[in-house]
Amino acid sequence: MPVRPLLGTASCAALLLLGAAAAAPSAAAAPPAPAEYVTVDPEGRIAADGTVTLTGTYLCVGGEAPVYVSSSVSQSEPDVNHGIGGSVAVCDGKEHRWQNSGKAADDALTAGPVKVEATLLELRASGILLLPVPHAVSHHDVTLVKS
Repeated sequence: MPVRPLLGTASCAALLLLGAAAAAPSAAAAPPAPAEYVTVDPEGRIAADGTVTLTGTYLCVGGEAPVYVSSSVSQSEPDVNHGIGGSVAVCDGKEHRWQNSGKAADDALTAGPVKVEATLLELRASGILLLPVPHAVSHHDVTLVKS
């Protein structure tokens, strides 16, 4: 059996192993991107005029377009969600506080337990349309207290 083809194969294998070993530390050294999330504080406020204020925290790492924190509440009818405002998110990989306020139609919300959905949502342009791209979604049990 000729030795020259075996040496070529062995050389290629050695180079591949060296390349993989050299690439592995750089990939392992890169810190993982932080996980994006949005939380809701366990207590929200409801004013005498029906305005609901929700607060919480979020972390996002960026996007191609503006990202917003949106929130919605359901209470007596679980299939009916009431949008409670929205705010612009700063997506810099750090945790931030958010606050949204809004009123449900027909004074549909009262003090007491509610279900809240909070979403980090990017509105990305695609032609003439804006496509919603969720970064994080969470569901929380919250108590609305009179303010």
